[in-house]
Amino acid sequence: MSPRPISEVRGSPHFRQTPLQIIHIVGNLLRIWSVYTMYRYLNQTGASVMLFIFSCLVPSSILFLLLQKPWKGRSLSNTQVVPSVINGAITALYFILWGKGLKSCGPLRAILAEYSGAVLGVLSAVLYGRKGHVWKKVGGLIAMLASFYFLSQGWAVATLSPFSFKDSLDSEVQTEQVLGMSQMIVPILAGILSALRRVIARRVSLKNQLKRRLHAITIASATSFLFPVAMWDFIIGSSDSSVELPFSAWPFLSTILFGIILIFYVDSIAEEKLHMVFSSPRHLMAAGGCIIVMEIAYKMDFSLAGFLICSSILGFGIYEATTLERGRKDSLQKADISNGMLDDELDMPSLPT
Repeated sequence: MSPRPISEVRGSPHFRQTPLQIIHIVGNLLRIWSVYTMYRYLNQTGASVMLFIFSCLVPSSILFLLLQKPWKGRSLSNTQVVPSVINGAITALYFILWGKGLKSCGPLRAILAEYSGAVLGVLSAVLYGRKGHVWKKVGGLIAMLASFYFLSQGWAVATLSPFSFKDSLDSEVQTEQVLGMSQMIVPILAGILSALRRVIARRVSLKNQLKRRLHAITIASATSFLFPVAMWDFIIGSSDSSVELPFSAWPFLSTILFGIILIFYVDSIAEEKLHMVFSSPRHLMAAGGCIIVMEIAYKMDFSLAGFLICSSILGFGIYEATTLERGRKDSLQKADISNGMLDDELDMPSLPT
């Protein structure tokens, strides 16, 4: 048999998706890098989490508004703007809880806790699904809770993990402590809110361009809702201490460019073209690889074996909790592939110019 022509191989869906998969991995690596940079800055300086996040949201909202220009083009209806503003309040609460969880639990636990949004799949199965699927989703929920419990007990930490066999650690390694499940509640709630705001954005905007315009309104709304909280935190902080904190531009720039702006477009491309939603095992696998790179690069107190076990249990839980949604996405993906190159030209999301 003769080999397939090069043009046929290049026209295959898997070949066309390879650049997008590379973009997705690089985008997640940069985003997770910004999380570790933010964590180190907050840890070393003792700066306020609220003021840091608000200082990053202000320029991010301005950039989103300038890039997307929601006031131009087809006018947005109240049924689209009002839910986007409400979604901004949810986003602001998410940033508050996520920032608190990052500072108290560390970047590894905070990032993995974002995948707790898969519990919305369990809720949808209980309300609308079949009884057979409910038990699978409940089993997935139990696996996710077990993973978060093991993370709270320090299984991914070298000094606490039962799978670590090191007698001594490098003096430069940052050690951590056992947290307990109660402290993991904050980042877990942040992950659920993150999934909720994604669901609302997906329901309100059916078209990709409309989704990006409404996201600019959502970020601007979140900045407005976060303003009184940040100002109150500033007043309380200034009255408690008069010590001037050192300023470093890179944690702010990396959070703005990679942690807020770039990751939105990267996740949009992954969802639209790769059919990869945030709370999915594939997304977790990509983020897990990036976490391993950052843990080693920042010389954290890291247990590779414990992390792989916790992330595998979490991935299994997500897999079981999103059974119905995954089946629907697979059918949509087959339909998109059958449409050929025409869909690529019509639906390919383009970054704003």
